[in-house]
Amino acid sequence: MKQQSSSTGIPLALYALMAGAFGIGTTEFVIMGLLPEVSRDLQVSIPMAGLLITGYALGVAVGAPIMSILMAQFSRKRSLLWLMGIFTLGNLACAVAPDYTTLMIARVVTSFAHGTFFGIGAIVATDLVSKEKRAFALALMFTGLTVANVVGVPAGTWLGQMLGWRSTFWAVTMIGPIALAALYTLLPKDQHAEKVDVKSEITTLLQPQVIAGLLLTIIADTGLFAVLTYLAPILTDVAL
Repeated sequence: MKQQSSSTGIPLALYALMAGAFGIGTTEFVIMGLLPEVSRDLQVSIPMAGLLITGYALGVAVGAPIMSILMAQFSRKRSLLWLMGIFTLGNLACAVAPDYTTLMIARVVTSFAHGTFFGIGAIVATDLVSKEKRAFALALMFTGLTVANVVGVPAGTWLGQMLGWRSTFWAVTMIGPIALAALYTLLPKDQHAEKVDVKSEITTLLQPQVIAGLLLTIIADTGLFAVLTYLAPILTDVAL
């Protein structure tokens, strides 16, 4: 299959990956600005609403290894399509969730697509370009995540505060079919994914330097998100 490129020579498939990254990044962080709205609507406390972020994070941590193993039976393109489908259905479930428990389950289901999408997407992005452009390809894909934080999250928070928090999830849900269509159309067909050696993966994960790196990341992110999670109630209820 011939690879489609823009006038600048950048494969259009990279923009499809960027769109997926934008949607996933937005759905991960946007709820932080909507905790007061979710709390009032579902009649739970702010700390209970904050657990929706914890549930998503745990889903990413637990779901990524499991989904990576499950997706190994498919080609990378098909895996990305499946993951974006999970993202879309998960956000749709969030938008229509009648209660807190259902919303929590929907958030966890949505999170299963997160880590594996970025893992497989990064491999696909580097395969789309020549060796000397691989860093650029990765940067372009992850630009979607950056734009999500700069544009998607503030816009989603504003929309949720104006029209209700469910409107934000409806908006994010609509990103799914767009990204799905782009991935299906623009990603070239690839061969069957390589078989995953689970034993080797676990052995690598248990290396002391890997564990040290993971612990450092956990400590840094814990301090960061402990504040960011409750930024909305801090600014509206404490700072004023």
